Amino acid sequence: MSGHEEISIKDKWFKIRELIQQVFGKNPDLSAILYIIGMRELGSTQTEFKKEEKVKLMHIATCRVLSTSGHYELEGIDNKGWPVWNLLEKLPNQDMMEQEMYLRHHIINYFEEEELI
Repeated sequence: MSGHEEISIKDKWFKIRELIQQVFGKNPDLSAILYIIGMRELGSTQTEFKKEEKVKLMHIATCRVLSTSGHYELEGIDNKGWPVWNLLEKLPNQDMMEQEMYLRHHIINYFEEEELI
């Protein structure tokens, strides 16, 4: 990867964080960004979630952003209206830092695909 691409990815990540900060008034970490994507994917106007629902929202977001690389596919919607995802291909064996970078790339792709940045 060239230095130029690396800067571009950092810029895009910064842009996403800036966008969320403007909307929610908080500087988000990776978990917060996943949580927001999960809420968006759920499509609910509900804003208060129990702890286990927040974890589920982050899981939904992770599945959704990684679906672009064929890791997950949407199976359907459960009886509560929540998306259900199937694991198709395990994630590469990576350390925590590599995993976070892998997720960040997919989150950037999601924001670009959804025309949010």
